[in-house]
Amino acid sequence: MKLSCLPVSFFAELAAGRMPIAEWAQMAARLGLDGIDLSIAWIADRSPAGLAALRRQIEDAHMRVVMLTSYTDFTHPDPAERARAVADGEAIVGVAAALGAELLRVTAGQGRPEVGRDEGIAWAVAGLRNLAERTVGSGVTLAYENHSKPGVWTYTDFCEPPDIFREIAAGVEGTGIGINFDVGNAATFSDDPVALLDAVLPRVVSIHASDSATRGKLKHVLLGTGITPYPALFGRLVRGGWDRWICMEEASYQGVPGIAAAAKFVRATWAAAQAAAG
Repeated sequence: MKLSCLPVSFFAELAAGRMPIAEWAQMAARLGLDGIDLSIAWIADRSPAGLAALRRQIEDAHMRVVMLTSYTDFTHPDPAERARAVADGEAIVGVAAALGAELLRVTAGQGRPEVGRDEGIAWAVAGLRNLAERTVGSGVTLAYENHSKPGVWTYTDFCEPPDIFREIAAGVEGTGIGINFDVGNAATFSDDPVALLDAVLPRVVSIHASDSATRGKLKHVLLGTGITPYPALFGRLVRGGWDRWICMEEASYQGVPGIAAAAKFVRATWAAAQAAAG
């Protein structure tokens, strides 16, 4: 297992440019992480020269970009908007490739109240499949997430209900799209997060390690202090032979100490799962 982090605690500072991405990379290196994650919302200069310079700054800190998170929205009722979402997603894949990112987190889209279950699933599957077809050979793996709600959206994700997530995941099987399994979202919205993980485990390319204080409504807390059953989930991953990137979605708003504590918890819990598995 290798460990990276999306520092949600610093989201506003990074999005506004008050904290340079190079500073985040240097911080991650001091904390002993294996890589970093970025949000597309933090990258203002997407020119080839700007992306090349940003990549050099990250590599100069002895870091690499593991995952770029995006907010693809394929559930808009307007077909022109859905087509635009695919084109925007293709451009973001290009950003991820320029930064050397292995993974791009993709999402189904917003759960707009006027969009029905069947049409929303169909639109999300079509958008994801179209994006996968248009980005073959990019070197970037699309990682579809059991997502909730980012600050940049009006509505929660259409696939927040676990049954819809599973249907969309089934609809894109065979396209090369992997799963970014968010354990905190699973614990918040699924009656059995381990069973939900088990249903998609062969396709899981990354884990979003997050935590929530409550069931039914996501309320981020420091990893290991909420309701997420980390020992059971990590145990299932270890027994399944899974050994890839765990990307912490650190949103405790405790700054550097919060990221350090989260990393310590994840590594200790993973080691315990390995020991238990023999």
